Amino acid sequence: MKKLGEINVFRALRSRNFLFYFIGRAVSQFGTWMQRTAVIWVMYTITHSAFWIGVTIFAEQFPSFLFSFWGGVAADRYDRFKVIQVTQVTSIVQAVLLAVLVLTGHIAVWAILLLSIVLGIINAFDIPARQSLFNEIIADPADLSNALSLSTAIASLAQLLGPALSGIILAAFGAATCFFINAASFVGVMISLMLMDRPSYHPKESKRKVTGDFVDGFSYIWKTPSIGLIILMLAIISLFVLPYNTVLPVFAKVIFKGDAKTFGYITSFISVGAVIGTFFLASRKPGTHMRRILFVSTIIMGIGMIFFSQLKSFPLAMFFAGLTGFGSIAQFTVCNIVVQSESAPQMRGRAIGILLMAIFGMMPLGSVIVGAVSERIGAPTTVLAEGILAIIIALSFVKYLTNTVTNTTKTKIETEEAKNIVEEGL
Repeated sequence: MKKLGEINVFRALRSRNFLFYFIGRAVSQFGTWMQRTAVIWVMYTITHSAFWIGVTIFAEQFPSFLFSFWGGVAADRYDRFKVIQVTQVTSIVQAVLLAVLVLTGHIAVWAILLLSIVLGIINAFDIPARQSLFNEIIADPADLSNALSLSTAIASLAQLLGPALSGIILAAFGAATCFFINAASFVGVMISLMLMDRPSYHPKESKRKVTGDFVDGFSYIWKTPSIGLIILMLAIISLFVLPYNTVLPVFAKVIFKGDAKTFGYITSFISVGAVIGTFFLASRKPGTHMRRILFVSTIIMGIGMIFFSQLKSFPLAMFFAGLTGFGSIAQFTVCNIVVQSESAPQMRGRAIGILLMAIFGMMPLGSVIVGAVSERIGAPTTVLAEGILAIIIALSFVKYLTNTVTNTTKTKIETEEAKNIVEEGL
């Protein structure tokens, strides 16, 4: 691992704590994607409806929108290591319940939706704690963007292999096995936390109420356009573009005349592009113009979606599915890098919470909209429209994303001013 850390793209692995975190999350991410694939497929086999797939995604993600900012407040107020431990245990319980319902034959639409809501609430507290932990487990602050990119890379790799493996297991052993594997995978994160050299935790004294912290976070983002505008772009893309995965089962079964394996392969090819994209981001040197990368990758995503939606040849469509994955992965990764590197330390958890609200608030709503629209105009036309919208959105933000002066001088001034406001108590 030491030799691996000497390679530029893997330089963050030189940090012992991050190395353990990276391994633990790798195990957990594979289980997570296996469960997500199995849940979507089970819902589709019960309802045969893209609309209900959208509702399922909505049920998991919308609670994260409602509670993610509170999760950010918790990440700023409490021991992040303990918050993560609690979320891992509750995630195990949720996965086991899904497996038991399938094995006993009591699985139903309402049960899937209820447990999806539970998982969404868990993630609302888990993700802000995990994301804001990076600054504590990286030895060299210059390796932060590399660590975030590597973390996203392993998630993309899991998204690549997890659905394909899930498709095989679904066909051979059923959905319950996927859920049990996911439950076991959370143990990897708990072990990695135990192996870290954890700094002693000193409780933060705060006389402010939680609602005060809530208001402070939004005020901070409002006064820091360098962060706020990029979150706004992510929110718009999350609403109109990223929910394209809602109709992927339709492409698998109707357009390409396949089954669960076909669905897994489509998702995996998208992940191939995502993996390449994340390693591309991880290889960037400190000081890289990340916003410009965001602009180009959004254009690439739009082009990929346009061609994928219109092609009937499965092999050729998979190439453009990979192109879509390459472009789409930059959305969260670049935004996460910007938020973590430019936000004030005492506001980092809340800033991440707002970032997650932009995703979990817009994507579930977008999933319902995309699912409903696709049943009226068809999945291919829906994805075609999403690809066109991606290009329009990128062009709308082109001046902000490509202006070197705006993103090097002005944004630094805005960030410093916002930090001063925070220190004065807003």
